[in-house]
Amino acid sequence: MRAFISVSDKAGITDFAKDLSQLGFEIFSTGGTKKALAQAKVPVKSVSEITGFPEILDGRVKTLHPVIHGGILARRDLPAHMEELAKNKIEVIDLVAVNLYPFVQTVAKEGVSLDEALENIDIGGPTLIRAAAKNFPSVIVVVDPADYQSILEKLKRGGIDLAERKRLAQKAFQHVAIYDTAISQYLRQDIEGFTEEMTIALKRRYGLRYGENPHQQAAFYAEQVVGARQDTGITWAKQLWGKELSFNNILDADAAWGAVTDFSAPTVAVIKHTNPCGLASHSDITEAYRRALSGDPVAAFGGIIASNRAIDLATAEEISKNFYEIVIAPEYKAEALELLKRKKNLRILVAELPPDYGKASAGYLDLRRVKGGLLVQTSDSLPEDSVNLKTMTKRKPTQAEIEDLLFAWHAVKHVKSNAIILVKDKTLLGMGAGQPSRIVSAQIAKEKAGEKTRSSVLASDAMFPFPDVVEAAAAGGVTAIIQPGGSIRDGDSIKAADKHNIAMVFTGVRHFRH
Repeated sequence: MRAFISVSDKAGITDFAKDLSQLGFEIFSTGGTKKALAQAKVPVKSVSEITGFPEILDGRVKTLHPVIHGGILARRDLPAHMEELAKNKIEVIDLVAVNLYPFVQTVAKEGVSLDEALENIDIGGPTLIRAAAKNFPSVIVVVDPADYQSILEKLKRGGIDLAERKRLAQKAFQHVAIYDTAISQYLRQDIEGFTEEMTIALKRRYGLRYGENPHQQAAFYAEQVVGARQDTGITWAKQLWGKELSFNNILDADAAWGAVTDFSAPTVAVIKHTNPCGLASHSDITEAYRRALSGDPVAAFGGIIASNRAIDLATAEEISKNFYEIVIAPEYKAEALELLKRKKNLRILVAELPPDYGKASAGYLDLRRVKGGLLVQTSDSLPEDSVNLKTMTKRKPTQAEIEDLLFAWHAVKHVKSNAIILVKDKTLLGMGAGQPSRIVSAQIAKEKAGEKTRSSVLASDAMFPFPDVVEAAAAGGVTAIIQPGGSIRDGDSIKAADKHNIAMVFTGVRHFRH
């Protein structure tokens, strides 16, 4: 039996090769892998001993040879194939253990050159893997060091069955597909717009007990994006306490973290079913929490708390008074963490804040699944200072109203359309979300806010097709409105605002969130 071994990730490879040798495998290798095996006293031969040809072009060409690929690709069940191998003095290769040049790790380095990136694109490795995977009934293909031990155990027990060989082949093709996707992403970085073809690389983070409902299977995957930080979101959050996260927990936690990291000021969000039922900014994070909770104390029960500042003891004491599924923050003071851990059903997550959170666009591709396809768009990511307010009414907003309007404008994009929110003192007072009619959302927001509607400001994620929302706002005592504008009936809404001495500003930007 023959094995070909050439790996970039050398974890466990010498022990694997030693055991293969003891099982009777003749081992061939190249470059650094051959050197590592020889130093570990593993009997190993150079690939040149098979091909009769030296490595050339600084190692770019060493395994691309008929003697190698003939030995891998020949079907053992076809006499014609075996006769052809014998005629050309080619011996079969029974196992291929290969993993690829560290392309992703290379291009993640700061200041990496194009030449360096290109040199780390593996050619021979993917070819060997694909050849072995294609002929998996006859060839064992190994791309993951985690599989070494189980493969050895099966070989010692008599062999690897077809089902396991097929699993390894699937893993091998997926390994190469993700590798090629990373290269494509790197080369696509300076190309504007969307390319004609696109692949997405996903790596499993962990399995989930179930999906949205107990009868649905689920797992959590991380998107592999070349050239972008991947450690600042919920996907890479570290769980410090509590039972495992569920499918719905992850969705809600992502919505909560997305809301608070959209603000540079100390901010707390309370999320229920991916919508903020509470949101507030304040210089004191404990007060920010209290104000966020005041938005809808009833809906907050069983919700998700997110803070873009460290949780101190005072804030932890306030949080502990209520039942929440999750709290997430960039840091916890020791005494705060100790207190929160007394809540056995509370999941505690810590996540790193994105660079320049609240100040710069953290753009990414937003992927939405539909049956049979994906919708792809750039993210709705706008810096805080990018809003260009245009006053449309006779009365201009006061400075206090402007501050609340800007807060409301950033908040409303985190609410499902049709979205209407009411804000005062940078605190969400009430919101209407996901209604087919905008006026119904406005009525729900007013109902939630109650008497607090007086002297508040209103934000709408999209334009007003009719002046009915303005009239409803006036009836509740709203003093200023922010909305995108762009309706053919903008004039009617402006006229209604003037009638009630409401200051109204347009942004020219819409924030639909379906």
